[in-house]
Amino acid sequence: MPLPTIMPPSVLTLVIFGIALAFVFDFMNGVNDAANSIATVVATRVLKPLWAVGWAAFFNFMAVFLLDVKVAGTIGKGVVNAEGITELVVLAALFGAIVWTTVCTRLGLPISVSHALVGGLLGAGLAYAGMGVVMWTKIWMIAAFMVISPIVGIFLGSFITWLVTWLTYRFDRRRVSAWFRRLQLVSAALFSLGHGTGDAQKTMGIVAVLLVTAGMGANPQGNWFLRSSFDSTGFVPNWVVFAAHAAIALGTLIGGWRVIKTMGVRLTKLRPMDGFSAETAAATSILGTAALGIPVSTTHTIAGGIIGVGAVKRFTAVRWGVLTRIVWAWVFTLPASAGVAALIYLLLRLFIPRG
Repeated sequence: MPLPTIMPPSVLTLVIFGIALAFVFDFMNGVNDAANSIATVVATRVLKPLWAVGWAAFFNFMAVFLLDVKVAGTIGKGVVNAEGITELVVLAALFGAIVWTTVCTRLGLPISVSHALVGGLLGAGLAYAGMGVVMWTKIWMIAAFMVISPIVGIFLGSFITWLVTWLTYRFDRRRVSAWFRRLQLVSAALFSLGHGTGDAQKTMGIVAVLLVTAGMGANPQGNWFLRSSFDSTGFVPNWVVFAAHAAIALGTLIGGWRVIKTMGVRLTKLRPMDGFSAETAAATSILGTAALGIPVSTTHTIAGGIIGVGAVKRFTAVRWGVLTRIVWAWVFTLPASAGVAALIYLLLRLFIPRG
């Protein structure tokens, strides 16, 4: 078995620290996004909170066996080009994303952790090499889905709610509620699979880029890492795939309870039928876009599904003041995480000359 390339100790330290930081980011992703996976199940009292996070965490991890790692390729190669990536850029990007995610989680605000990472890469890349290294077409595509994702969620949530209401209106309400309490376990599992499939891949892409930047893992014929391809030129080690899913599942298991309360209780009142409709709408959207390699926000999608469900009942069923706070958090995620990442990069450069 060939041995790995020996790197200078300073580079190896940066790589190890960067990988550890990437999994901290992945963990925080799970903490904030736990609300997306279980808020409706908890709000409808289908599962007790601890059982709900366990259910979601299990299916977050099982997503490791579901799809290829196309989203990892988009994140790893679709924000800043190779000239704008160094070990310090990656570290600063992760710091920026973690800081903003932690602040919003403490405030009970569900955000797109994916967009926090994109913003971190954008800010750190700009601080390192300027405007020319940013792949603006991909940035605009990712930003566009900040609008498209909730709209799709609203449409699908409204349509599925209307459909299941029409199919069940002749039946006894208590019997219908009992049916959907069971079906909601299935829809929650599907959503958690979609969450794990899409969101864990952001961390995979970052770790793969960090390894390649440091001169590790670029050769697909090397065998001291097991590998999974995300396109013809880049490779994600299998150990990274499994570790990323484990980290996001652990974060989901811990759960960001303030965010869960915002999504499951404050936004609108949900019945088991409503929870099933919102989760099914979001899962359909997330699994479809993950198969296409498009990194969409699970937060935006499930929020759209919940809004669609509430709006079908009556317009005032949605608490628009709560939604306004959430939308502002979405809007500020990209620039705030970019600003923090740029500042951290400049601070790191004072102490670490490399990159």
